[in-house]
Amino acid sequence: MQHFNYQETFKSLFDKAVAQYESGNRDKDSYFTDDEIAQIEANGWRTQDFFDYAEDLLQLGEPSYEIAQSIEQARREYFLHILEGKPSDNRISPEALPAKTDAIDGIKWLPRILPKARGKLLGELPDEIMYCCGGDRHFLSTHDIHPSEFLRVVWANMDDDQGIVDFVKRRSPVAKELTTS
Repeated sequence: MQHFNYQETFKSLFDKAVAQYESGNRDKDSYFTDDEIAQIEANGWRTQDFFDYAEDLLQLGEPSYEIAQSIEQARREYFLHILEGKPSDNRISPEALPAKTDAIDGIKWLPRILPKARGKLLGELPDEIMYCCGGDRHFLSTHDIHPSEFLRVVWANMDDDQGIVDFVKRRSPVAKELTTS
């Protein structure tokens, strides 16, 4: 694995996934060569994420390449520097995620995105769960938080939900309205 040009590698893999999906290929396991899969794994990425980004981009018009790249850069840094390149065998259970309507301090979706962001950083998301899915993107845009910035805030407050809640309240015009009403 080359570290200096990993962003070029990511761009090539992203573009390939988009082209595969655009051509009608829905078999994510056929998108990449063994060498490409080795590069994906060495960087702490998942084939599933490339598929999800391609699917959402082509069906919904987002997330952009730049958003996807910044999310995966945060994941890569956590994987290499905190997890020392060791993948986790744990997976979050989709059934264990809080409901989409759950709220913390009146902020809906926040209880749901917290374990997803932690799972993203730790590499513990199952294939059926996407960090920065449509619901996450709605939450993040509503509260004016960039998806990779949220990951970094979660990273800095890994065991401190209140620190993350406080950040959202400080940043979000919507959350500010909730606390002043």
